Amino acid sequence: MLESELHDLSDDADYAASQQQGSASVMLRSDSAKQSSPREGAEIVFLKDNVAIHPTQFASERISGRLKLIKQSSSLSMTWIPYKAHSSEARLSDKDRNLYIIRAVPFTDIRSIRRHNPAFGWQYVIVVLSSGLAHPPLYFYSGGVKEFLATIKQHVLLVRSEEDANVFLVNDFQNTLQRTLSSLEMPRAVPLTCGPSNTSVDESILIENQERADNGANDGRFSVNQFHGKPRHKVDPARDLSIQVLEKFSLVTRFARETTSQLFGENQSNGFSPIDRRTHIQTNLDHPKKSSNVEENTSDESPVALDSQEFDNLSLVWGKPRQPPLGSEEWITFMDSEGRVTDSEALRKRVFYGGLDHKLRNEVWGLLLGYYPYESTYAEREFLKSVKKSEYVNIKNQWQSISSAQAKRFTKFRERKGLIEKDVVRTDRSLAFYEGDDNPNVNVLRDILLTYSFYNFDLGYCQGMSDLLSPILFVMDDESEAFWCFVALMERLGPNFNRDQNGMHSQLFALSKLVELLDSPLHNYFKQRDCLNYFFCFRWILIQFKREFEYEKTMRLWEVLWTHYPSEHLHLYVCVAILKRYRGKIIGEEMDFDTLLKFINELSGHINLDATLRDAEALCICAGENGAARIPPGTPPSLPVEDGSFYAQQEQDEIL
Repeated sequence: MLESELHDLSDDADYAASQQQGSASVMLRSDSAKQSSPREGAEIVFLKDNVAIHPTQFASERISGRLKLIKQSSSLSMTWIPYKAHSSEARLSDKDRNLYIIRAVPFTDIRSIRRHNPAFGWQYVIVVLSSGLAHPPLYFYSGGVKEFLATIKQHVLLVRSEEDANVFLVNDFQNTLQRTLSSLEMPRAVPLTCGPSNTSVDESILIENQERADNGANDGRFSVNQFHGKPRHKVDPARDLSIQVLEKFSLVTRFARETTSQLFGENQSNGFSPIDRRTHIQTNLDHPKKSSNVEENTSDESPVALDSQEFDNLSLVWGKPRQPPLGSEEWITFMDSEGRVTDSEALRKRVFYGGLDHKLRNEVWGLLLGYYPYESTYAEREFLKSVKKSEYVNIKNQWQSISSAQAKRFTKFRERKGLIEKDVVRTDRSLAFYEGDDNPNVNVLRDILLTYSFYNFDLGYCQGMSDLLSPILFVMDDESEAFWCFVALMERLGPNFNRDQNGMHSQLFALSKLVELLDSPLHNYFKQRDCLNYFFCFRWILIQFKREFEYEKTMRLWEVLWTHYPSEHLHLYVCVAILKRYRGKIIGEEMDFDTLLKFINELSGHINLDATLRDAEALCICAGENGAARIPPGTPPSLPVEDGSFYAQQEQDEIL
């Protein structure tokens, strides 16, 4: 390819800077496809400039870099190195850009490559490792996906998946069906019928779940037992096996950890805030009773654990005590005679501090989720309910009217239907509401998810969605109402399930920044132990702590989070609060990544919800605007940022 044939890259400041540094190049011509490498015996067989990663939804914040395929002996590896920031005004510092470096990943550690050809925008690929970890999507701004795949095919066994023509399996010598799947399609990543996985979660987690008790602190007036009249005395092993798919994202091999250990830890300042501000906040958090005019000289490098008594003092000083749930009599005081909420902020604040009486949830959840406007009257809500029910029936009829002959020619429908039917029969089956064979509520759960896959056909269905829908259906106890509340929730959490993982990557990135701000000793410890990727928190964020608490406490936590008080991203401060509370144990026992992952999973059922919420509020207040500035715009559960430039038309490569 000649230089004159390249796309105009004048709008890419990073690329322009690399040209000035003399580092820009074009993809190698066929007559000189192999260049010498500084490493003896190694040669570059593919090189492509202007391959970018998008840490956020803003096109202006893309990180452009150089992608290489390097052949050494019989081994092929891939690297991606970002260009240096072109000016001091760059939105992301070199430190933050270096978080995404991909250093010499051998193809023996790569499971598959998924190619995406959007109708609008640039082609990109997602490289999925054998561990289940997926690197951030690589966008080819000047084309070259076809050549990239063709070069790989020359050096390793690359087989197109029989199920998905855009998935290419690497070195697939085993059962093709089992290795067809990108881990981004969670339901099929670990089929229940396949053999044991070499990256499965420690079996002790299943035992832990069976023995987890109701012996934690009682965070509310009601329990699930009271709702159903049955003790929660069992768990569903099939469901636990299913949820391992979610946990696979956290199971990172040692090599993958080295690859991603650049996350959140290089030499330079991150540019988000002055160091003295961070030190001041850290001092207030770790030593709340000390006078503010006493200057602290404690080094950030000092791994001094915060003991439980000290953290309790922090909660008492900053986090306000929890209140009883909002009851019916008090609820009426928030409305006028026609049913309008007169002060939505006061209502949200009250729910934040106490949650809701269970009997009120089916009335208030629709308001918290944004399905009903706060200013709507009783009559307007009833009218909206009627209109939306008709709309739901129309959408549902779209898939119900598909004949068997049509279904045979509708692969995507068959796939999604099969995945949903497998998932719903193992979702919360220990609850009386979903218990037993031929349970009609399980069928409703299936119908809602199928209807949603038609309502939002681009996103479709991914494992984990049934976990989010289950409590909503349990509370609303109405198919149409549950559907529209789920739609409202997915408007905010949908990016958690995007194939490119942008939503999850942005939240993990923000979490790392908040830990760095609010607990520098813990951040420094994670840095020393190569744990700065924070993948051990993946499950917490993906399904909003649903596996960490009992059903009633999960509902209490969710309604608190939906208030968006005092922050839209309170769930990230909840993560920090849990990590900070156990900092002494994590550092004292010198946990590495694998030990930390096991420890985090075993916290399930043993986290005090009220204390955690107090701590999260305290951390959020202390972080203030400095904390908010560390969360990229559009990070879930924020509504997506409209930025049309990201979807600009781009010429497509010929399909391989």
